[in-house]
Amino acid sequence: MKFLNFPTLCYVLTASLALSSQAHEYEHQSPFPDLPEGWEKVGDSHGEIAVASNGDIYVSVQGGKNRGLQVYSPEGAYRRNVPDAPHDFHGFVIRQEDGAEFIYGVGLVSGTLTKLGLDGTPVFSTTVEAIPEGLVGKKDGRLNPRFTSCAVAPDGRIYVADGYGTDNIHLFDSAGRYVDTWIGRAEPYGFKNLHKISIDLRYGEPRILGCDRANRRLIHLSLEGEWLGEYATGLRRPSATAFRGPHVAVAEIEGRISVLDLEGNLVASMGTNDAPYNGNRTPPNQWQPGVVHSPHGIAFDAQGNILITEYSKFGRIMKFCPQGKFEAEGYPESSAASRKD
Repeated sequence: MKFLNFPTLCYVLTASLALSSQAHEYEHQSPFPDLPEGWEKVGDSHGEIAVASNGDIYVSVQGGKNRGLQVYSPEGAYRRNVPDAPHDFHGFVIRQEDGAEFIYGVGLVSGTLTKLGLDGTPVFSTTVEAIPEGLVGKKDGRLNPRFTSCAVAPDGRIYVADGYGTDNIHLFDSAGRYVDTWIGRAEPYGFKNLHKISIDLRYGEPRILGCDRANRRLIHLSLEGEWLGEYATGLRRPSATAFRGPHVAVAEIEGRISVLDLEGNLVASMGTNDAPYNGNRTPPNQWQPGVVHSPHGIAFDAQGNILITEYSKFGRIMKFCPQGKFEAEGYPESSAASRKD
């Protein structure tokens, strides 16, 4: 096939047992994060969240005076913005390579795949023009890429999802050179808004886990594009995933965070909001502690806390703390929103 932590006030959230006999509980930590004096909110957010090996939290913010890649301490204190980082990172990951860490991200507006150091030092930036004619959408006669996510395999290959455009997955080598394209709306895929993708290392052989959002499912592909099947269905429009041990946490943009086991069974849910989805328009005076509105990016930190960023004109970051220990030993670290090893 041609693939053309500071003092907190906690709100307890009880895990759902709808599909699994093993329960887990989380508590919402509030306030979080600790914004600098003069900041009303984080800023217009339609991006991702990731955690570096030292625990620093990276958040992409696409609007407002503090847009770009914001960096917070593990406890949630604002540290800095990454110098000269793109302002349109919709999806990005942090990956360890030979003792250093690098950010790989895709620009929603610019149609770029960028690699840079944590200090902002550029490594490469590949533009949409590298992709052959006909494999990226057009608008008014111009290329109109709508890249939403990237993932980096253990061998360095880079996968880019055009999740707001064609639903194609574009493959690049470790130096950012274009290699191939998988046609996402063709059989056997049938994607509808392949929002974010990640590398799933939980089963021995690495595979891709995709958030097929409009189809309300998570899917598995091999690194060569072979269809492996549906992993979970009937979700609230899954937007992003993050891994810890045998579990995967799912940011569902229609008002929920879920944690699934190896078989795709639900072992925990938190932040559930049954109000009609309101996009990015819910104002801060309507936010409720521990209740999500539009989870968009997600990550685990080293302590097993779940961090999310919401799709919000104002910007909202939330932290949920596990009560008890999730088994993580014996599984490699991997995350759609943080590290790739």
